This record gives sequence, structure tokens and C-alpha cells, in this order.
Amino acid sequence: MMILLKETEIQGVKDFEIETSADMTNREDTSRALDRLQVLHARQHRRWLPLLWLLIGPGILVMLGENDAPSMLSYAATGSQFGIGFFLPFVLLTFVMAFIAQEITVRLGAISKAGHAELIYRRFGRFWGNFAMIDLLFTNFLTLVTEFVGIVAGAGFFGVPDYVAVAGGILVITSAYSFRRYWSWERTVLALAMFNLIFIPVAGMAHPNWGAVAHSFFTFSPLPGGLNATTILILLSDIGATITPWMLFFQQSAVADKGLSMHDVNQGRMDTAIGALLAAVAAIATIIATAPLFVHHMDASQFGAAQFAQALVPYVGHFGSAMFALGILEAGLVAATTISTSSAYAYGEVRRQAHSLNKLFQEAKPFYGILLGVLLVAGGVVAIPGFPLEYIVLVVNVLAVLTMPPAIAFLLLLVNDQEVMGEHKNTWLLNALGIGVAVFVSLAGLLYALSVIFPSLFQ
Repeated sequence: MMILLKETEIQGVKDFEIETSADMTNREDTSRALDRLQVLHARQHRRWLPLLWLLIGPGILVMLGENDAPSMLSYAATGSQFGIGFFLPFVLLTFVMAFIAQEITVRLGAISKAGHAELIYRRFGRFWGNFAMIDLLFTNFLTLVTEFVGIVAGAGFFGVPDYVAVAGGILVITSAYSFRRYWSWERTVLALAMFNLIFIPVAGMAHPNWGAVAHSFFTFSPLPGGLNATTILILLSDIGATITPWMLFFQQSAVADKGLSMHDVNQGRMDTAIGALLAAVAAIATIIATAPLFVHHMDASQFGAAQFAQALVPYVGHFGSAMFALGILEAGLVAATTISTSSAYAYGEVRRQAHSLNKLFQEAKPFYGILLGVLLVAGGVVAIPGFPLEYIVLVVNVLAVLTMPPAIAFLLLLVNDQEVMGEHKNTWLLNALGIGVAVFVSLAGLLYALSVIFPSLFQ
């Protein structure tokens, strides 16, 4: 029996009506419809907090998922090399830009009922659809490698061997998919993602000058050391730690898979805003936690996760350092889960094959095959002795910035498409904000390119 949802209007309230058809069976639609029944009940009875609880998920996941292992290491490097002055308000600004971009994906997914890759394929043709998918799979794979680097490094603080950390990470990630429902998968990963906030108490253990922290948000201090190759690399890395193409693909596909409709857009915005706020607080806390290394003039430019945790022992204690290492481990696990899922979504959408977490493995073998395949290969790469993992960690956030301008261009074209969005397309203000983000990211990429081509200009 297939359960279909049909929008109706009852006494001025947008609602949903269940219809059944005895001649069809579709587990995906049934699972999604059962979730929508709960949404309907909460909306009918004006229970706004339960309604928000039912609808949140993709926004928080995408923001905390982007606080991944290389991102948290980027923030740690920022705090240890430059302190809190310039970069606290700068990182907050990058999360505002991330919210502007991700809010568009909420509307696109809720109105079109399609994932980002599918919509690109549908509106711009096979070539651009395949281009978007291949580009995403490549950059996602490199990012996945860095997530396993974070998992290995975080576990290494506790003496766990590399191969055990990789195998354990894959086991934890794949176990979340055993529920065979998007809702259960989402709540499981959300619970894991909340551990990203572990960096907040670590920041408190560092005993910062809270007056100076508050002051830094109201006085944009000069860039420490001026505009040189090191500061440009940190700037690019912090931008890439917040705004990346995979986020666009994941959140729009997750919104569609969750079954959000046009009536849920406001809750989707709140979900994204909450996620951006939580992720920004965790990122800022990481900078504050590692700032003592800057104050005490420790050279942390080449530190990895385990080295950062060890270096923090004199300032936050062994327990605080263990929490820091656990945070890096968690960041890698959550990001590996969301990034591999975004790859599977994109592949299924462009290849016109089943691509839903509400489907069984037998119903969506290519979808789950891509998801598990990229995890196994990325984890296997990290286990290769002598593989240049540090280089990949360094380059992955910069690569995210360099690949972001065309991704934003597709995003703005789609959200202004009358046929796709109708009355929900961008307003002039939203276009101005979106174009502003695109210009900012493009200029940052150009600045990095100039620093590589003409290094003498930035000495």
C-alpha cells in the first residue's frame, strides 16, 4: 500500500491529507508519510517546539558536519599562530556567509523535491550534471581521506593503532545506516554531532581573558603579520572550513529525502541558523582553546591533531587534552558520514537511480555501494605507510574555496529559475547577499592564486 501526501487548505491552515492506493507498494513513500503525519499533528495543534524538533536535522548536520577534522585543525592552527584578535570575528563572518548559501538549499530542496545534483542535471543537461557529480566525488574523496586522518590522530592520543581506528570508524559510520530510515539515521548522527560542542569546555579550561575575547568581536584587529603567504593560507583554510560545495549537495538532498515541503521552509531556516550558531561557537572555542600556544610562543605550524592535544596538556590539563582529541575524532566521524552520504546522493541523482536512506540495501544497491565504497577506499588510503597525509590535510580546505565559485553560480541560477521556484525564488536582497558571498569567495581564491604565482608580493 503506497501512502501519498496531498496538500490541502483547511480553514486557512496548510495541511496534509493521507490517501491510500491498494495497487502500489513503496516503502520509501510510506516511511516519509509516517514522518509527515507527526508533522501534521504538531502543526494542527500549534505545538511549535515539537514541530521544530520534527523538522530540524539537515541544517544542524551540515554545519556541524563541516566542523570536520581538517576544519578544527585549521581553527587550532589559527589560535596557536595568531591568537584571538582578528580571527574570532572573521570566523563568525564566514559562518554568516555559510548560512546565506545553505538557506538557499533549504528552499530549493523543499520546493523542487529534488537534490542539488539532480536539479543541475535537470536544468542544465547531462554534461553539467555529470561535471558537478564528478567534481563533487573527487573533492569529497580527498576530504574523506582527511576525516580518517582526524579519526586516526584523535584515537592515537589514546594509544589506539591506526588500522584499529580506521576499522572502528567505518564500523561506527556504517552502523548508522542499519536503521533503514532517514529519520533514525538523522537522529543518530545528530546525537554524535553534538559532541562537536566538546571544544567549548576545553576553551573554558584554558582560562582565557573573556574581556579580551568579547572586545575582539567589536574591534576588528589588524591581520597579524600583515598579508603574507602564511596568513593568506590560514585565511583560505578558515573560509574552506566553513563554506564548501559538498554542503550544498548534502543539505538539499537531505531536505528532499526528509520530505520537507514549502510549508516547512521557516523551520528549515531555523534549523540552518541553529546549526550555524552551534558550529560557530565550537569553531571559536577551538581558537580560544589553542590561543595559549600563541601566547607562550610555541611553534605549532606543523602540528597534527595528536600534537595539538599533547601541547595543550600544560594549559588545559590531561583531561582537557583528551577532550580535545575526542573532539577531533568526533569531527572526523560525523563529517565522514555526511560527506560520504552527499557523494551517494549525487551519484544516485545524476545516474537516475534510487537514492534514499528510506530504502533497503536491496532497493538501492548503487547508492549504498558508493557510500560504502568511498569510505573503504578513503580509510584504506590513510592506512598506507608513508602516504603524504599532511599535504592532503593542508590542501583540502584551500581546494574547497577554489571550487566554491562555480558551485555558488549554479546555486544562484537555480534559485532564480522561475520554473523551479515560482514565487519562492530569490528576492533582490537575497540575490545581493548571495552574490556578495560569491564575490568574497572568488576574491579569496584569487588572492591565494596571486600569492602562489607572485610570492614576492606577499613577503
